[in-house]
Amino acid sequence: MNPSNKPRDLRALLDAHIAEGAMPGAVALVARGDRVEVVAAGTAGLAGSAPIRRDSLFRIASITKPIVAAAAMTLVEDGLIAPADPVAAWLPELSSPLVVRTPRSPVDDVVSAVRPITLLDLLTFRAGYGFPSDFSLPAVAPLFAELKQGPPQPQAVPAPDAWMTALSRIPLLHQPGDGWLYNTCADILGVLIARVADRPLPAYLAERLFGPLGMTDTGFAVEPAALDRFTSYYRAGAAGPDGKPGAPELVDGPDGQWSGPPAFPSGAGGLVSTADDWCAFGRMLLAGGLADDGRRVLTAESVRQMLTDHLTPEQRAASGLFTEGQGWGFGGAVDVEITAPWNVLGRYGWVGGTGTTAHVIPATGTVAVLLSQMEMSGPTAPGVMRDFWTYAAGF
Repeated sequence: MNPSNKPRDLRALLDAHIAEGAMPGAVALVARGDRVEVVAAGTAGLAGSAPIRRDSLFRIASITKPIVAAAAMTLVEDGLIAPADPVAAWLPELSSPLVVRTPRSPVDDVVSAVRPITLLDLLTFRAGYGFPSDFSLPAVAPLFAELKQGPPQPQAVPAPDAWMTALSRIPLLHQPGDGWLYNTCADILGVLIARVADRPLPAYLAERLFGPLGMTDTGFAVEPAALDRFTSYYRAGAAGPDGKPGAPELVDGPDGQWSGPPAFPSGAGGLVSTADDWCAFGRMLLAGGLADDGRRVLTAESVRQMLTDHLTPEQRAASGLFTEGQGWGFGGAVDVEITAPWNVLGRYGWVGGTGTTAHVIPATGTVAVLLSQMEMSGPTAPGVMRDFWTYAAGF
């Protein structure tokens, strides 16, 4: 778990990873009070592409999750829903959930859920839906096949009502509240927000978060006028005989899946954004819910709940493939112990499978955002992220 031996200078750190082929380019931002360091390095695509800019747009994938959790808390503050409320009042598709008898049981060997799924279950990823550390379990396959879970593909996912109908046919892997499972709860949460607010999720996020925080470049699609700032998205090429990865393979270009509104706005990973926009969100969390202009976006209590670990020791241990044994708040991981140089107690945030990571460190008042365009090969964070986290921990 030790970080690779990369320079402590932020630009040199990025340049070293770009030179060894880890990514075509990236934007790294670390802010602590009035001290802000931003480095834009490399190119927006492969050779011959335009240079990365500070305002380059990236598919931020799962660092969407903390933003959607914050939106859910605005509904709580408005008195429209409470954490302990069963969500079936708005999501009738989940009114009678079934659970596989054991995690290894086939999908047709089920029992009834012992209690309803609540908002708190969704916020903490303990509703019973999602990815375990063992992807071979039978109840996991329908998440990929029917719900199109996995790497973001916005134009391939059905509209929310059809998606929820498909979800209703898939059994839970755990009883509600029993286990932490990755990803799916955030997509369910996005549908819930839209139904409780009686507004499409993109419009609600724009009204309650993006507008007040000045996140003008954040949304579920890129406007035509901004496509020149939109990076291309790649995955590592197949390894050659020498074991080295081949040339990166294009997954999505600027005129691809994010160039138009999706049928299903994914609360788990659908947003496009910039480093400065996510930083504005992070600063709001560090300020106890206040935007830079003093406007209140969330209450301090909502922020406290978001940044607090809600898992049991057993649930933390079982989530280790994704969280490396750290805790989970609302929509993001929380550091609860020091096991690596980048850990800081109370650090909150997450990573995105498109090569993104964003955290806030309340103990030091730091926001750290790294956006690249190289797909992660699995749940384990790549070396560039670990080096960046170590840099931010000492900023």
